Amino acid sequence: MADYGSADRFCPMTNSRRVQGVSGTIVNPEDEEIASAAAPDAEEAAHSGLVPQLGMMVRALLASPVGKTIIWLLAGIFLVVVATTYGQIRLNRWSKPFYDALSRRDFRDFLYQLAVFFLIAGILLVLNVAQKWLGETLKLRLRQGLVGDLIEHWMLPRRAFWLANAGPIGANPDQRMHEDARHLCELSAELGIGLLQASILLVAFTGVLWVLSSDFSFHVAGQIFAIPGFMVWAAIIYAAGGSLLSYWVGGTLINRNAERYAREADLRFSLVRVNEHVDGISLAAGEADESRRVELHLTAVLAATRRLVTGLTNLTWVTAGFGWVTLVAPILVAAPLYFAGKLSFGGLMMAAAAFTQAQSALRWFVDNFSVIADWRATLLRVASFRRALVTADVVPHVESRIVYAVGEPGRIVIENLEVASSTGCDVLRESKVTVNAGERILILGEPGTNKTQLFRALTGLWPWGAGRIERPKDEAIVYIPRGTPYLPRASLREVLAYPMKVEGFDQDAFAQALSRLGLERLVPALDTTQRWDRELSADEQLTLAFARIVLQAPPWILIDDTLRSLDGDSLERFMDALAHELEHTGVIHIGGGQARNPLFSRTLHLTKAPPAHIVGRDDIPAAPLATSRNASPSGS
Repeated sequence: MADYGSADRFCPMTNSRRVQGVSGTIVNPEDEEIASAAAPDAEEAAHSGLVPQLGMMVRALLASPVGKTIIWLLAGIFLVVVATTYGQIRLNRWSKPFYDALSRRDFRDFLYQLAVFFLIAGILLVLNVAQKWLGETLKLRLRQGLVGDLIEHWMLPRRAFWLANAGPIGANPDQRMHEDARHLCELSAELGIGLLQASILLVAFTGVLWVLSSDFSFHVAGQIFAIPGFMVWAAIIYAAGGSLLSYWVGGTLINRNAERYAREADLRFSLVRVNEHVDGISLAAGEADESRRVELHLTAVLAATRRLVTGLTNLTWVTAGFGWVTLVAPILVAAPLYFAGKLSFGGLMMAAAAFTQAQSALRWFVDNFSVIADWRATLLRVASFRRALVTADVVPHVESRIVYAVGEPGRIVIENLEVASSTGCDVLRESKVTVNAGERILILGEPGTNKTQLFRALTGLWPWGAGRIERPKDEAIVYIPRGTPYLPRASLREVLAYPMKVEGFDQDAFAQALSRLGLERLVPALDTTQRWDRELSADEQLTLAFARIVLQAPPWILIDDTLRSLDGDSLERFMDALAHELEHTGVIHIGGGQARNPLFSRTLHLTKAPPAHIVGRDDIPAAPLATSRNASPSGS
């Protein structure tokens, strides 16, 4: 859920040379990106319970299209593991006659037991291969279900926008959906199968050990003390001691792993950001400054990694120590039975092998503690991210917000509109405005007003303030935000149709739309897939966005001061298209660049509210610090 900072109820607020971030923290704009990396993630910490997170993720996976496939894979893995355990029990029983044959120097029985071994081993080999295939397929399906679920929620209408402005939880969503989700699925499958196998082995070989040591007793001061199942209790005590010691030594690894993943994501984002803006950085000779910023992120990654290395090193003292002791522990535990004459040499080897299996199952926690810590940290990141996704559109209760309603077709109604932000309140001077279909309206903002915030309020992205906005029923509104438009990596025909389907338009209409805006040279490339934001200049990208409008001919267009960015020829062509092909399209343009253009029949005015004006709400978030480099026009 977004983190909304508290704001004074009186507007405008006191100006400051610092910027208030989305989370309500005062930061220096120059170092905002670096400072956010060290900020605690309150959202993740508040919902870090293992059971709630696991429950949410399991429900999401079962509800996904591959939910039934995952269940069948789990059932198959269970059956294979049970069969493998039975084979291991048979192999354990085989060891007694085999070693007895060796002790008797019985060559014929020795050959017979070898034949039995190869039969059991062959069956176990087939089961191992089957388990490997099922495990890898499970990883694949888990990732398909989890990433698909995350993308589905992320791409809900306006969800990505809310999340991007929700504080640290919204940082680097690509990292969480790609690398973190992949890592979580792989670790979950490996740990889950390992835990299942350890549990079944424990149950099976505990019975073997209990039978072998059921009548164990020892003599002290002439008295006999019986300990039924002596080897079972020895295995439990040995493994419990290792598990407790591992938890005590490695308990901090969860937080250290989570911190490292967060810092790695920040470093990756900074590198991608430099790559996306390499032209501007080169022209500004800003390489040294960007290098400093990247080095700061790298330093944070290395510091987090060093802390993780220290934790892993300390844990190795426990895991490696228990590993060496395990080489002789089974023999030491079974030795009293052997020297008491209750076990033959073959029985000793059988008991030692059974103890090894039971003890390895019991110390599964010790052997996998570092992996469990890694899994827990990854689960924390992915589950917290998913929770933020499903609650990103939930806003806190406030006394007054802009009311959005569906009105009659053919008109947009704006009443008593006030737009609130952390820097002040802007008011539309005209108390009631009705914009009819085909009408062209210009909104001028006086100096100091936030025209982009008004644009966001009209689109529904920024509901803080007061007033009422009625949008026409069943009529699409295309929004043209300020900045370079978003062009998907697709064919030029798909770019023009975006977000609709190419099949919905006449094939000749694409070439006509390009030619109408002076982009005839792009007609031969209509079916070419490119990164058009790299192939076209900024002017051509913007002109292409308006060619998209000419093609789609929407009933309504809302523009955030973008017309002034068009070159003279393109602007003239678009204005002519508005007068002819788009004559029935209603236009609301925010900005002063076209104040004298006869296209606009009316002019509205955005003004600053008086200093003591009360907005009528308790809490508003701060405005986003920056708009995405490639903003997208969208329909509503």
